[in-house]
Amino acid sequence: MKAIWKDTVVAESDDTIVIEGNHYFPADSLKREYTLSSNHKTMCSWKGQASYLSLFVNGDVNPDAVWFYPNPLEAAAEIKDRVAFYKGVQVID
Repeated sequence: MKAIWKDTVVAESDDTIVIEGNHYFPADSLKREYTLSSNHKTMCSWKGQASYLSLFVNGDVNPDAVWFYPNPLEAAAEIKDRVAFYKGVQVID
């Protein structure tokens, strides 16, 4: 699977986990040179608190387009050390 934004592959892995229609990629498959830190957080009742990263590609920013659960709740333990995408990021095979 590949995560693509602005014609740039920002993550690639054959090891994704699909939860609620979202592919969670291993965190080490994320190309960190395309990310910026973010203070944004959200809460999920069964996964826990999500943290976010923004994407930065060719001078364009996609705020909070990457999310992850640094300390997921037990029900979501399988997505620890994984990242997912939205806000126009295409995930293709």
